[in-house]
Amino acid sequence: MAGPAPGWAVPGMPRSPAGGLGFRPCRNRLSSRGECGWGYTPCNRGTPRPCPAAPAASSAGQPGRVQGAAEDVNVTFEDQQKINKFARNTSRITELKEEIEVKKKQLQNLEDACDDIMMLDDGDLILIPYQIGDVFISHSQEETQEMLEEAKKSLQKEIDALESRVESIQRVLSDLKVQLYAKFGNNINLEAEDS
Repeated sequence: MAGPAPGWAVPGMPRSPAGGLGFRPCRNRLSSRGECGWGYTPCNRGTPRPCPAAPAASSAGQPGRVQGAAEDVNVTFEDQQKINKFARNTSRITELKEEIEVKKKQLQNLEDACDDIMMLDDGDLILIPYQIGDVFISHSQEETQEMLEEAKKSLQKEIDALESRVESIQRVLSDLKVQLYAKFGNNINLEAEDS
């Protein structure tokens, strides 16, 4: 449907100061002045322009479409599942790396404690408090040294297990990257942001 001709006025609506189109509120209700009900906005010279509230006839607004500078690519359910899996695994790797850092700090603390105990004089029979849960229990220097060594070994095993999980997830992520970049090219960004 075409808009009104220049000079035509909508009945009951005032004419523009230039004597051109009459003003009528847009059906999209962006404003009460300057937009007509036919989806056109009159300019000062009476030349109709497309209404900014009118829906654009492009695929960018359609669900399941990715609009890029180069091409328009359809996103299937399987593609969306791969993207979601990539996001979940990326988040999981971040959590695992943080957990590894915490455990490495704990391991460093245990190593420092071992070094401090070694520096004690062997002639002194000092009981050393060792924390088990919320309680400190006093042990001899040898017993405390053995307990620290056992704690270091178990902590190192946990760190190794976490690092192997990170490596396996990174293999999955690299495989997903290849698949997604093959389909979407530059329309998708799977690189981690440096913050």
